[in-house]
Amino acid sequence: MANVATAIPATPAATLPKRPNPVLTFVRQQPMGAASFVVIFVMMFAGLFPQLVAPYDPLGIDFAQILAAPSLDHWFGTDAYGRDIFSRIIYGSRTALVIGFSSSLVGSSIGAVLGIASAYFGGRVDTWIQRFVDILLAFPIIVLALVVVAAIRKTVIYGVDVNLIIAIAIPIIPRVARVVRAAALSVSVMPYIDAARAAGYSDTRIIFRHMAPNVVAPFLIMFTAFIAQAILLEASLSFLGLGVTEPTAAWGLMLSGNAADFYREAPWMVIFPGVAISLAVFAFNLFGDSLRDYLDPRFKT
Repeated sequence: MANVATAIPATPAATLPKRPNPVLTFVRQQPMGAASFVVIFVMMFAGLFPQLVAPYDPLGIDFAQILAAPSLDHWFGTDAYGRDIFSRIIYGSRTALVIGFSSSLVGSSIGAVLGIASAYFGGRVDTWIQRFVDILLAFPIIVLALVVVAAIRKTVIYGVDVNLIIAIAIPIIPRVARVVRAAALSVSVMPYIDAARAAGYSDTRIIFRHMAPNVVAPFLIMFTAFIAQAILLEASLSFLGLGVTEPTAAWGLMLSGNAADFYREAPWMVIFPGVAISLAVFAFNLFGDSLRDYLDPRFKT
């Protein structure tokens, strides 16, 4: 009797589910955060390419158009020197973003290093770092920034006010250090950290390979949130005369000086720079909150 071979149908290979696009997932889960990012992107484009957006020279003086009301020629009106306010706001976004990003990056990075070192080494290192953090936290942000900017020498490199960046970055350090330390402490007690120590790995390798990647999420959240604080601090210091100086276009500087003298006759000199500051701070705060909700698993539904 001949053996009859039974054909067994081949089963199709198991197809792995496609990983969702993180950008589309963020837009779907955090629509307000996506909208705030659009505002931030517009600000960044205006700051990087102001000559493509601004219709006038921000430093151009036109005595025939002094305190001109908003019109088709000057959308946001002009100031006491006949300078176009819309153009100065566009160029002021570059000042706000450069100082805001630089200050937040410097302060957040130093704070993250201190927070990880404090959590990993513990003991006396943790005590000294936390007492230093306590001293900085004892001062309100604006007071500490005022003290630093008044104490250090003014230095300008490639048109960037370095002492202003340092003055804004220092108050950010302790706040980021506390948050990163809390996240790093939860990582330092994980079994794989003990296994890495038992295997004889160096402290540098354990910190950079195992601890630092696990505190990236809180670092990004704090970095984004403190950009808004840095922009607001820069505007406050410029308003008080300790930040950016004339004739540089800066939002806080536009609210001081002649704007305070002519706010009744020309309210647009105060309204539009104030709206620009409020919109930028609101956008970065909202994006930071949305980023926290997206990255923190405790907020996922």
